Amino acid sequence: MVLLAITTVFRTILIILGVIVVLRLVGQLMIAKRNVQEEKDMLQKQRQNEKEAAEAKRNFGKTTVGKIDKQAVQDSDYTDFEEVKD
Repeated sequence: MVLLAITTVFRTILIILGVIVVLRLVGQLMIAKRNVQEEKDMLQKQRQNEKEAAEAKRNFGKTTVGKIDKQAVQDSDYTDFEEVKD
């Protein structure tokens, strides 16, 4: 009877240890997956920054003229010219 109780306790301890090992393994896999995704995102941001820097360097010193939306000018409190009478 005592021997049966000892084997049951030993088996229970082994099962608990097995579950802990499996949980740690799953946790490590999840951390590794997250790190790979973070690295991928970081590389994408770095490429985007390099692309923007190259575009800024290419357009350095150039002047761009754009159209002004008439509706936006009418909606704002913009005054182009105002004469002051003495």
